[in-house]
Amino acid sequence: MNNPAVDPPRSARGLVGVLGADLVSLTANRLLLVAVPWFVLSSTGSAAQTGLVAFCQITPFVLAQALAGPLIDRIGPRRIAVAGDVVSTGVMVVVGLLHATGGLHIWALMALMAVAGAAEGPARSAKSVFIPSATRAAGVPLERGTGLSTAIERTATVAGPAAGGFVVAVLGNAQALWLAAGLFGFAAVIVAFALTDDLDPERPRTTEVGGYVAQLREGAAFLRQDGLLRAITGMVVVTNLLDQAFIAVLLPVWARESGHGPETVGLVVSVFAGTSILAALVAAAIGGRLPRRIVYMVGFLVGGVPRFVAMAAGLPLWAVLAVFAVGGLGSGFINPIVGAVTYERIPDRLLGRVRTLSNALAWAGIPFGGPFAALLLTTSGLTGSLLIVGGLYLAAIVLPGMRPEWSQMRRTDRPTSEPARTENEEKGVEHVRTA
Repeated sequence: MNNPAVDPPRSARGLVGVLGADLVSLTANRLLLVAVPWFVLSSTGSAAQTGLVAFCQITPFVLAQALAGPLIDRIGPRRIAVAGDVVSTGVMVVVGLLHATGGLHIWALMALMAVAGAAEGPARSAKSVFIPSATRAAGVPLERGTGLSTAIERTATVAGPAAGGFVVAVLGNAQALWLAAGLFGFAAVIVAFALTDDLDPERPRTTEVGGYVAQLREGAAFLRQDGLLRAITGMVVVTNLLDQAFIAVLLPVWARESGHGPETVGLVVSVFAGTSILAALVAAAIGGRLPRRIVYMVGFLVGGVPRFVAMAAGLPLWAVLAVFAVGGLGSGFINPIVGAVTYERIPDRLLGRVRTLSNALAWAGIPFGGPFAALLLTTSGLTGSLLIVGGLYLAAIVLPGMRPEWSQMRRTDRPTSEPARTENEEKGVEHVRTA
């Protein structure tokens, strides 16, 4: 038996490893957010085709992520993360070769980005599964882990678009694709050598029973019966769709119509992410003492709506950058809170399947963000599109935020083995469980 008077040894290797792998792979992803839309827009001049390419990448990302949960829980997140990053590396190499030889037609780019999305979705979710066990192994609070994870994500959002805009503007699209390939490959190496599936020696061990479908249904049942997780997911579905419409189509079109180039796209995104890094670091340091609901709602409001109004009003670039800087301060508090609440409410053995399902649902609207923005541009023009998206963003925050489920965001002890009993179990209907 373990002696409760003796603290288990602490090791930050797992936390450093997962944060490092996230930084590298997310930088590659953010780089492509600038390089691929600008390539399509400059090659075809079509906002519709730009949105369609984004749709082809995001749709497999969502579907593969939703279906990968039982595999992550059964065979471990390490293998899934490594495999996904290796496939992403291969896809970027093929895209770079086709671009260099003049064979990168729009249909080929759509197909290859679909493969990249299908590989990246499970890999990203697999990395996120490491966070609670890595923070426990390091002996730090959960908010510390989720805050640092958010800071890493936003750091990648600064580095990736900035690198993408610079490389595309100075060296061309081909070099941006090769850089993304190298980053995905490096992320696979980090996961392979720095992480194991058993980062926390104190974590209870279980043996899964039942088939793939039964395990997938069990994760879906848990998510469906948790009111707070449902409420958070519903809000994020809408705001993610609108964010995708903005970053994939509206922002590049605004930059072009305002007389700016791809480097401005990267600059705007990087300013927003840069200030959000500061906020995420504050959340990592003192997040455990902040009122979660108030900070969450204010962060969404400040980080979401003003940027659309500023761009629609035709403000000069310096003023737009100032609005994005303030918005980033609000946005940086959101993910640390969402991450901590999610990890607290999901038992370890269900973490992979519930996280992948909730992430996939949160991303479910993203494939439609690009086509939605293209439709708005066709019917309402750029200014009208920005105002419509900003109004929808405001409604998506305020209306769900008034529901009573949000009062459950208070801190709780995190379950490690079994979920709370559900309504079906109270009636005697058993889920598939482990011994």
